[in-house]
Amino acid sequence: MGRRSLLLAATSGGVGLATGCGHSASGGGPVTGGSPAVEPRAGTATHQPGIVSPPLAYTLLTAYDVTVTGRDGLTAVLRAVTAPQRGHTVTVSWGLSLFGTRFGLPHPPLLTSMPAFTADVLDQAWSHGDLLVQIQSENPITTPAGVAGLTVRWRIAGRHAATARNHFGFREGAGNPDPADRELMDDLIWEPGGGTYQVVRLIGMAMPSWESEPVAAQERIIGRHRDNGAPLGGEREQDTPDYTADPDGVTIALDAHIRRANPRTADSQANRILRRGWSYTGGGPPGTGDAGQIFVCYQRDPEKGFAATQHRLAGEAMEKYLLPFGGGYFFTPPAGDPFPPVT
Repeated sequence: MGRRSLLLAATSGGVGLATGCGHSASGGGPVTGGSPAVEPRAGTATHQPGIVSPPLAYTLLTAYDVTVTGRDGLTAVLRAVTAPQRGHTVTVSWGLSLFGTRFGLPHPPLLTSMPAFTADVLDQAWSHGDLLVQIQSENPITTPAGVAGLTVRWRIAGRHAATARNHFGFREGAGNPDPADRELMDDLIWEPGGGTYQVVRLIGMAMPSWESEPVAAQERIIGRHRDNGAPLGGEREQDTPDYTADPDGVTIALDAHIRRANPRTADSQANRILRRGWSYTGGGPPGTGDAGQIFVCYQRDPEKGFAATQHRLAGEAMEKYLLPFGGGYFFTPPAGDPFPPVT
């Protein structure tokens, strides 16, 4: 059975919630109002907030198409979407289509349009966008009011569980580079001007098929123990797999997710990315299942970071349980000047 068939079998009605101005899906709870109990995660004088800080419990990502013309109109739009809200962290990224002659913005040298990778079935209605606005909060998020000059292209809400487990039952974030290591962040995440490149992937998950697998089979596919997140053969989540001692994949299979994603070679260490993940339930295009993952990552170079990792993952054991259907590549400018020079 193919991946789309697996996902179609996963739901009797996983249909996208079409609105008058785009497409939306909900996370693991209502996207409604609430009195935020925490202050937003601040950025720095150089970097926007919501990037290196730990992911908050709720997120809402909205990709917009810009309908205004001229820098003044774009400035007004950016001010509207970044207006401070108590308890919310807002991160704004720019899509490839925003640059060039439309507004005279210099093109970030490493920004391209997200291609379709081997296992992808991209839906253009759920891909790309001029602007991507990500809101995070520890409380459910109110869907923002419309902004003159913007049309919603797609919108999706997600939930980051306190246990950091995704719908497959495994913990997210193990093996991330340390955000507190400034030198490492400069090497892997920040471009010289203080911005970064953001990749978003919207991924349907074949839950009934996955849940029919024995836990031991799931662990072999991932390469980690489900209960504590330790790599197979290890005891703690933070343990580093020793692939040189396991060249034939006896302990961690050669096509296991963690081994393909980071084989722990000198080359792959330079490909590391800062990963963030939220789960969603309900919504998404027809045929993508009823549950999935919002995968977000940051890197200094998307080709050297995400794309290199994605190419290694082609043919991994987990591939048949996933259907990437949307997202995009974006440039997240530094904090401050809304039109910073791109170096």
